Amino acid sequence: MKFLLTLHMDPVVWDALGDAQKNEVYEGHMAFIKLTTETGEMVETKALAEPGATKTVRVRDGAALTADGPYVAGKSFLCGYYVVDVESEERAVELAAQIPDAKYTGVEVRAVVHEA
Repeated sequence: MKFLLTLHMDPVVWDALGDAQKNEVYEGHMAFIKLTTETGEMVETKALAEPGATKTVRVRDGAALTADGPYVAGKSFLCGYYVVDVESEERAVELAAQIPDAKYTGVEVRAVVHEA
């Protein structure tokens, strides 16, 4: 079963971390990637640009309207994800708990129900 593990950034929380804590997060991601690659559970991972580099497109009356910034306004934003292929939702939750972001914000675990 494939699961999407989404990572959300809260700049207020991130800015409050010291250099050692930030390095712990970076190293934790490297360890997570190594673990899930070795177990064969890693499908893919991506880190996303900050919201300032985002464009949101909406179609109204047949015309595409583009705005700078994220779809959802707020301090927190989607900053990346992992896709894992695991035996159960319980394993996906177990893996999500090993992602360092879970210690500071949260990691959302969502089943993949369709892919092309």
